[in-house]
Amino acid sequence: MRSAMTPARAMFALVAAFACGAALAQDTAPANTLVELQHQLGTCMGDKSFGPAGSRLTIMLMVKRDGSIFGQPRITFSHLEGDKEARQRFIDDAERAVDACLPLRITPSLGSAIAGRQFFITLGRPKAEQKV
Repeated sequence: MRSAMTPARAMFALVAAFACGAALAQDTAPANTLVELQHQLGTCMGDKSFGPAGSRLTIMLMVKRDGSIFGQPRITFSHLEGDKEARQRFIDDAERAVDACLPLRITPSLGSAIAGRQFFITLGRPKAEQKV
């Protein structure tokens, strides 16, 4: 028997969504499941490049039933590489990228299920491996 998707799994799914995707088409249907929401966010964020290699930023946000943002997003973790200007540019780019994907296009039933829950979005790119 399959268990329901827990909030922790839902958050992991949303974080994973940002690692894949292409441009989001405006005429796509609203997401009705967390998997569809993961795909929607992945396609919205997938073509964006963020900051110096090794920089990471986690943003916590909550959404309303209609997919709009509830309250203010908050940075809960950051590891920033580069000089002061590069670090600030990374933070600004990450905030703009999240804003560009909002409001979420969701159905009323999914909106009822996720309203008020915390979602964590991690953005960044890995550090290039050094060759020996």
